[in-house]
Amino acid sequence: MDKGTHKITDWLPTTKKEVELRGWDELDVILFSGDAYVDHPAFGSAVVGRIIENMGLRIAIVPQPNWKDDLRDFKKLGIPKLFFGVTAGCMDPMINHYTANKRLRSEDAYTPGGQKGFRPDYATTVYSNILKDLFPDTPVVIGGIEASLRRVTHYDYWSDELKPSILEDSKADLLIYGMGEQPLREVITLMEKGLPFDTLKTIKQTAFLQPKSTTVPKNKNWIDLNLSSHEACLGNKKVFAANFKHIEQESNKLNADRLIQEIGNKKLIINPPFQTMTEKEIDASFDLPYTRLPHPKYRKRGAIPAFEMIKFSINMHRGCFGGCSFCTISAHQGKFIASRSQQSILKEVDQVANMTDFKGYISDLGGPSANMYQMKGKVQSICDKCVSPSCISPTICHNLDTSHKPLTEIYKAASDHPKVKKAFVGSGIRYDMLVPEFNKNAEKKDLQEYTEQVVKNHVSGRLKVAPEHTSDEVLKIMRKPSFKNFHLFKKSFDSINKKFNLNQKLIPYFISSHPACKLEDMANLAAETKDMGFQLEQVNDFTPTPMTVATIIYYSGYHPYTLKPVFTPKSKREKQDQNRFFFWYKKENQNWIKNVLTNANRIDILNKLLSKTKKPSFPTNKGQRHR
Repeated sequence: MDKGTHKITDWLPTTKKEVELRGWDELDVILFSGDAYVDHPAFGSAVVGRIIENMGLRIAIVPQPNWKDDLRDFKKLGIPKLFFGVTAGCMDPMINHYTANKRLRSEDAYTPGGQKGFRPDYATTVYSNILKDLFPDTPVVIGGIEASLRRVTHYDYWSDELKPSILEDSKADLLIYGMGEQPLREVITLMEKGLPFDTLKTIKQTAFLQPKSTTVPKNKNWIDLNLSSHEACLGNKKVFAANFKHIEQESNKLNADRLIQEIGNKKLIINPPFQTMTEKEIDASFDLPYTRLPHPKYRKRGAIPAFEMIKFSINMHRGCFGGCSFCTISAHQGKFIASRSQQSILKEVDQVANMTDFKGYISDLGGPSANMYQMKGKVQSICDKCVSPSCISPTICHNLDTSHKPLTEIYKAASDHPKVKKAFVGSGIRYDMLVPEFNKNAEKKDLQEYTEQVVKNHVSGRLKVAPEHTSDEVLKIMRKPSFKNFHLFKKSFDSINKKFNLNQKLIPYFISSHPACKLEDMANLAAETKDMGFQLEQVNDFTPTPMTVATIIYYSGYHPYTLKPVFTPKSKREKQDQNRFFFWYKKENQNWIKNVLTNANRIDILNKLLSKTKKPSFPTNKGQRHR
């Protein structure tokens, strides 16, 4: 299936002419997005649009509106009957625009041709302010990753400021956080019943501002938890750090408290999240009538890199119970896994296999962490009371079912499709869950069978895993297991290669400049990975992003759970020096490494790092990754 087999009305309308082609003279919702419009379940604006359409409403999307001219893009479709929706897109615009060193990126993967400059910094705030200025009486609902992760007082790395909830700066009327299908449906259902927008104060997974003098809306099922005010956070970094423990815990509880925070003369109300989506609910979201293609308006502007990357991939689940301290997945998607049914997944496999340009290769059968599909607590009542942000750190919870059998069944079923030559697992795999010495919940045979099947049949030459560091002290702050587990996994991986006469490569991801990481730790990392035969290519300098433990430490200097000081490299020089150790093999770095390690009296590391060694497992550096 390709663009040629579709009519323009198969996409949601994006212009006044396309609205008229549907015979509509009024819209119920108009959605503004920082991304180009790709009608695919991996793109949030398409999901939101299709849900609203599925509810019988008239929806239009205005992708990448021009915010620099006379604002005609914001006016062209008029005023919606219910509300304006605003999302910055699939990435926080600041990460989309800037590197960890705050340098402007050369391309935008969510824009045709990869062209930059089609969305503003802080896009949600910019779009929402324009709409409130133009149409002050029409509600604006914000959502998506930028709004979700900035829903409460947060540190913004790019301005180096502590900012209040995005509701304050954006002037929006309501914020939907997380994966927003459930709250969106409830908002629309209640409005369709005739409830005024300004009465929608007790919908789960939403947030709003109200005057401090106004009584907090009643809900007998919720307990209120008062956070320290925004002003208190501004005045005391330890207070800000202490706040985050409550924010993270309530974001990851099945029965969470309502959070309340004062901001000046207002109160921020963050209602508890919905329960994890059921299989039926998540299937319904993925089974909507997407064309699975970019809107035809982009044909002459070039390919959209983010779409090309996932064009032949299948997302099987949401959520991640890893709880890594540098990662935002659980803050947005939650720690509990929402898994699609095998039937829904195989239906999408069939759709992909029947695309006209499909060559027989599914690029990814995965998710946020590829091997968490259908994993959940064995005894639900234990999960109901849990406040831990991670189910596998520092050890794997005894209540977690880590069976990989449902995954091996999916892989086999997808591979059996007559048009599928290979179904790869392109998403990162939690290698630690495949190490029997670490994952004592699972049967060793089950783990071995899964690992062998992946390495034999579902790796396109390179298996991506993320040990992240070699220092146990740094890994503890990261909420990652000891590096000894990576040694055990590599041993298993190498034995599978040998057993089946394969030549698959293991691609480990690492981070420099993470809280608790000292220059000596990076030197040790370089030496230990070199000794294992790696010449690193998938590396990243830590980028502080809102709503992560590591970012709280970076800004405040304190761990939010212990309130004890934690060293963090912050200066440009410190960060660059740490990153240079990844590239010990480059001639321009070797004199510098000699001087640093000699001055530190670490001749032992120097001898390991710059002595001749066996040929690395993969010989070329292909650039840095970005989280």
